[in-house]
Amino acid sequence: MAMPFVASAQTSSINAYSPYSMYGPGELMTPGTVQMRSLGGVGLGVRAIGQLNPQNPAAASIAPRKSFLFDVGLDATHFRNNQPKFNAQGEMMSKAKTAYNSANIHSIALAFPVAKGVGVSMSISPYSSVGYKVKTTDQNEDNWADIGRVMYGHEGEGDITEVKLSLGWAPWQRFSIGVAAKYYWGDVTRIYKAQVTDQITGTGSYSSTVGKDNYVVNSFKLQVGLQWNILLSETRIFTLGATYDLGGKLNPKKESYVYTDNIINNIQSIPVRDRINSLELRVPHQVGVGLFFRDRSIAWGADYIYAAWGSNNSSYQENTTPQTIAVTYCDTHTIKLGFELTPRASDVRNYLNRISYRIGARLGNNYQMFGGQRVNEMAITAGLGFPVKVWGASSVNLGFEYGRRSAKGTATIGAQRVGMVTQNYYKISVGFSLFSADTSDYWFVRQKYD
Repeated sequence: MAMPFVASAQTSSINAYSPYSMYGPGELMTPGTVQMRSLGGVGLGVRAIGQLNPQNPAAASIAPRKSFLFDVGLDATHFRNNQPKFNAQGEMMSKAKTAYNSANIHSIALAFPVAKGVGVSMSISPYSSVGYKVKTTDQNEDNWADIGRVMYGHEGEGDITEVKLSLGWAPWQRFSIGVAAKYYWGDVTRIYKAQVTDQITGTGSYSSTVGKDNYVVNSFKLQVGLQWNILLSETRIFTLGATYDLGGKLNPKKESYVYTDNIINNIQSIPVRDRINSLELRVPHQVGVGLFFRDRSIAWGADYIYAAWGSNNSSYQENTTPQTIAVTYCDTHTIKLGFELTPRASDVRNYLNRISYRIGARLGNNYQMFGGQRVNEMAITAGLGFPVKVWGASSVNLGFEYGRRSAKGTATIGAQRVGMVTQNYYKISVGFSLFSADTSDYWFVRQKYD
């Protein structure tokens, strides 16, 4: 793999556009509502009556009786990739650049009570996304003389979606526990090509090859969580939250097709179909701990998440072309920070004082290393929350995110120095949060009069 340049500037519903999504489940999506992602993704300790929390199943227990919470988020992202290109002597010649636009629904979630101190939440959101298109030309001069120009290409797209059903229970006022069943499902297609683009006349026959691998995922996993209110009063709440995700094999079904095309005789072979049920693909064991504080005007939080990717996956090397690079899974460490200011939530005269102003940051690393090079990830976030009415929790939320994925060094394929791709992305999110819990709009109430 060379991670080279592809000239494109398209728009689609693919949630990712990065050569780093070529392996494993692809690029991991940041979980949470627009409010949470505007705070850098902080959410493990978030516990509020009018805010839905799909990250920690223990938070479902706070849903008040006779209420209903619903949240939907939309994302639009602009990706910009660049990669330094080197000659045979290892000197940088130029930078290849590409751009891509994407728009899609990020998540849908709802929560409601089932008994005193017991609540249920459900959500559907992308867990990971695959989206890439890369190509490179064979640099071997002997092949140029005997065959002609040969182009190697890789492209893929697809998503793995997480459907989550959470049950939260608060046995005591300050303490709650929760358990969630996660269902992963999705379809990922990866295509590789080896094509003679400029054939030189000679003897013999040369074939172009197109291979297609399709992965279908259907798997259940579990998550447990807890929340403890270290401080709880009428004006302040300080919560410790923690979650543990029981990872394991996804056991996708794989179907492979290989087409060969004889260029001289223009004969296409019959596709080869292979069905494999034991492909080694996993989600990691993951531990997360978070703190969240809120009073009448400010809120702040911090999360730390450790994911054991390295201990659950073996090394992997792509060998579909002569240009190969070792791809190794590694453990990840992610830190999330967020701050929110609401000047005066009950100000009936000045609407600007009722708006919530949010900023946040996220820092971590990718779960794969390419040629021994670690890929670092960072993001800066901001957002605004527009309340629908005074004393209400329903709101319209805007989120903004700038992110970057990059590696410090370069990789090596044989004796060739290969530049690592640097990705910058800009994301705009819109979320609609509905909280129904007032006397004019009760849910789950049996009417006495018609």
